[in-house]
Amino acid sequence: MRTLRIGAGAGFGGDRIDPAVALARDGALDVLVFECLAERTIALAQLARLSEPDRGYDTRLEARLRAVLPHCARNGTRIVSNMGAANPRAAAAQAARIVADLGLSLRVAAVLGDDVLDRIGPCVLDDTGAPAAALGDRLVSANAYIGAAGIVRALEQGADVVLCGRAADPALFLGPLIHAFGWAMDDWTRLGRGTLVGHLLECGAQVTGGYFADPGRKDVPDLARVGYPLAEVTEDGNAVITKLPGTGGRVSRATCTEQLLYEIHDPARYLQPDVIADFSGVDFTEIAPDRIAVSGGAGHPRSGSFKVSVGSRDGWIGQGEMSYAGPGAVARGRLAAEIVRERLAPLGNGIEELRCDLIGVDAILPGAPTGEPREVRLRVAARCATRALAEAVADEVEGLYLCGPAGGGGATRAVREVIGIRSALMPAGEVPVSVRFAEGTA
Repeated sequence: MRTLRIGAGAGFGGDRIDPAVALARDGALDVLVFECLAERTIALAQLARLSEPDRGYDTRLEARLRAVLPHCARNGTRIVSNMGAANPRAAAAQAARIVADLGLSLRVAAVLGDDVLDRIGPCVLDDTGAPAAALGDRLVSANAYIGAAGIVRALEQGADVVLCGRAADPALFLGPLIHAFGWAMDDWTRLGRGTLVGHLLECGAQVTGGYFADPGRKDVPDLARVGYPLAEVTEDGNAVITKLPGTGGRVSRATCTEQLLYEIHDPARYLQPDVIADFSGVDFTEIAPDRIAVSGGAGHPRSGSFKVSVGSRDGWIGQGEMSYAGPGAVARGRLAAEIVRERLAPLGNGIEELRCDLIGVDAILPGAPTGEPREVRLRVAARCATRALAEAVADEVEGLYLCGPAGGGGATRAVREVIGIRSALMPAGEVPVSVRFAEGTA
């Protein structure tokens, strides 16, 4: 039975590049996938594109492609990625320039159609029940989670590098599988299994022990050199999840099970643009160290709707931090927080939300630790209506140096615009997808 080898070169935008290079060089891969988008990431990319029309794609696109393209070209490995973010066309143009600069002969394609800002207005927002048009000039972006069809089309037309915007994460892996094996777009079982493979790989090192390790409970060897995962997928859609020999980390039933359940609402009905995947009957079998056989995936007819991630301007965050050390550190940190709250009170309703946390004491879980900490860090963060108010919050924390308790130091400050993320549904028929090859590579 024919097998396709597909690897994960990234699980988020800031992921490490070295393990992807190892896969490109030594993995004998057919396809290397870089999954680099999150909901907030693409909204921020849309903001970048608004200020510079030729930007808006992943800021690490060039670094990643320069690192892996020579190996991929030599080994016949195709690349699929959502590093196009808010501007797949510009990303493809940049990738084409990198290809030419490296002296390679590769075809680069952009998958277009996920940007639905021009028609999101009537769609109802999940959180408010109001149409998206009610956001008015606060509306920044609207990107549909498109499926695998555009990727399949690009690969059929000979693309060596395929760059998408907001494709659904598993679709980046499902597209190459559909293309390689000729699966029908209504073969729900195989589409469900391909989506399962994509879901297991999409977060990169999470399935090889990263974000899994917990010393004494879930030990992972050589995590400093953790390898990224790859899957050996057969024509029926079943697979073996593994990693390169000699790399750090671990692939086990436990790592696969945690990743299977990651960000899943209902394992029997995982809503994707191509299929409603059913993971309820999945089985993981260890067939050798760091080799887990995956079977039992299924699927049901797609819903006919695409999720749309809607970005909007939602005010500003003003933030400041200050450390306190030595005896009485917690008491001095709490006093500093009380002082900041009192000084900010005159700003009134312009501060919509305010948090004052002692990191390591009550920032995440309530209640003080059993022993008195010898050092704490106060973090003050406020959601504000305007940038000026956000600056005032940061100013007050910095002012604690001399106008606050003893022993404060290491102050930091930050002010940033908030891009809120909302969701809506749009009929799939209203999201036409197209493929555009970069100039000079067709």
